[in-house]
Amino acid sequence: MSSAPPPDPLVKAFAAVLYADAAALEAALARLAAVFSPLDKRGPPHPFDQTDYYAAEMGAGLQRVLVSFARLEPPGWLVPAKHAATAIEDALRVDGRRRVNLDVGYLDLGKVVLASTKGRPTKLYLAQGIWADLALAYAQGRYQPQPWSFPDFRSGRYDAELLALRTRYKAQLREAAGRA
Repeated sequence: MSSAPPPDPLVKAFAAVLYADAAALEAALARLAAVFSPLDKRGPPHPFDQTDYYAAEMGAGLQRVLVSFARLEPPGWLVPAKHAATAIEDALRVDGRRRVNLDVGYLDLGKVVLASTKGRPTKLYLAQGIWADLALAYAQGRYQPQPWSFPDFRSGRYDAELLALRTRYKAQLREAAGRA
């Protein structure tokens, strides 16, 4: 009888930050680093132009940037991380409107997972009102979007950055194994 290999013990935590103004972005990044761990990667801004879902609340000209955190985390990190990210969004509100939208998530060797407060048939409930959304699967050397993936993730615009994060993650796993 064979058994499945154990899951990767730690994952590469990141955040996809949606914003309209640079000051809000910088404030959010400082708070994220203070709550989680220092940033070890900050990608370039990408236009958020696949949907206007957030425009009424956050304004026009939205951009998204991916950042990752230096410390690897257990997958269960996703639940408290989403609550912390929501608290950061709330702390940065102006006149009741969000200035940033923080999609926290992680990648491991086989997938990219985002936290969500919205349950859908394609999401798995974790705990404390948080669901896991399998956004991308890694296969054949690249990230494969799911039919339900956010349009900007489905577009492939973040693939190079996510592949670089995956490479960094693999190096961090090797470093951790060498210390054990």
